[in-house]
Amino acid sequence: MLAVSVFQGTVEANREKVYVIPVEDTVEKGMYAYLKRAVNTAEEEGAAAVVLDINTPGGAVDAAAEIGKLLSDTEIRTVAFVHKQALSAGAYIALNADEIYMVPGSVMGSAAIIDQNGNTAGKKAESYWLAAMKTAAEEQGRDPIYALAMADESIDLPEYGAGKGKLLTLTSNQALKAGYSEGTVNNLDGLLEKLDLEGADVKKVDESFAEKVARFLTHPVVIPILMTIGSLGLVLELYSPGFGIPGFMGLTALLLFFYGHLVAGLAGYESIIMFAVGIGLVILEFFVAGGIAGAIGLISIVSSFFLASGDVVQMGISLLIALVASILVSILMIKVLGKRMRLFGKIVLADSTSTEKGYVSNANRHELVGIEGVTLTPLRPAGTIRIGDERIDAVSEGAFIQMGRRITVVKTEGARIVVRENEEEPKQ
Repeated sequence: MLAVSVFQGTVEANREKVYVIPVEDTVEKGMYAYLKRAVNTAEEEGAAAVVLDINTPGGAVDAAAEIGKLLSDTEIRTVAFVHKQALSAGAYIALNADEIYMVPGSVMGSAAIIDQNGNTAGKKAESYWLAAMKTAAEEQGRDPIYALAMADESIDLPEYGAGKGKLLTLTSNQALKAGYSEGTVNNLDGLLEKLDLEGADVKKVDESFAEKVARFLTHPVVIPILMTIGSLGLVLELYSPGFGIPGFMGLTALLLFFYGHLVAGLAGYESIIMFAVGIGLVILEFFVAGGIAGAIGLISIVSSFFLASGDVVQMGISLLIALVASILVSILMIKVLGKRMRLFGKIVLADSTSTEKGYVSNANRHELVGIEGVTLTPLRPAGTIRIGDERIDAVSEGAFIQMGRRITVVKTEGARIVVRENEEEPKQ
């Protein structure tokens, strides 16, 4: 019995290993980090093949490009197993594998590059993507015309249902006919048989909980939501006494942003340190006058977001959305609710003086209105007059008044005494 157990253990140890890696849902930077870990594990274990179990509608071009390079660089045999759909970025990932197998009813293609609004991307981005699709096909010995037709609707392939104005999407039979598939199989067992690996030790590499969280937090839709919640939370906190729920929610959202990008391998600790330094400088601005610390702090905070993201365009859009939301909320708080930023109240003087509060900037000589006097100097229109025994600075209504003329005070505005010349001559 002992000899049998040892023999069985030796057989198990000598069995070839096949790593099956699910490629599901949206392609984003978090998926790249997960696939990199899985491929590295397969390389360390000396696996005979890596099978990418693909079912994705596509996703971010930059993430797909990194995944494609990851597959091209590994020495392990890579197999794309399309069991439902490999569209857009998913098609590009499949094209970078050494072999492609599809199940009946699965599809691959429709890989036009679009922006976050669903519109066709610019010429520069389209040119890059077409070159990438063509290169991926050529490196695996496939006719690049089909890869280009997946991304360029101007290519006419009517025999494959892709006339002008329509992107190419290959069925399993069409892919086999076009040389974009090595075979059609019903399941993973059928695939292993095709690969001559039916007796291999199959290991499925599942995402860890942290990787699942990171993929969610780095999703192109989730990032602007986190940034908006973060900015709104901090803005609302500025209008509230103490530190409460809005501030906690804001900081939590921003920390989740950094956590997701850190676990996904997109950000290092330097971005978090830069963010913390920026926050510290902004707080310092409330105690040190000059504005330099606050300006550097804001630049540091914004830079930390771009450093962590790696996608300048996506991060710029996310910050723009957060900025607009913050401005709208600030207007609502000030104009509608009449609240004032609590921290700004420490550096901005909000008190005002008014007559109702007993403040008087200059004594208003209302009692002089209607009183007559004599000009001691010419009024051009300002000069000096005498009323009784008092010398008073005054101005005419605009006309020139000679010295020694009799005048009447017609109006007083604080220290401003306005006079008018009388028609009669002054007595000598």
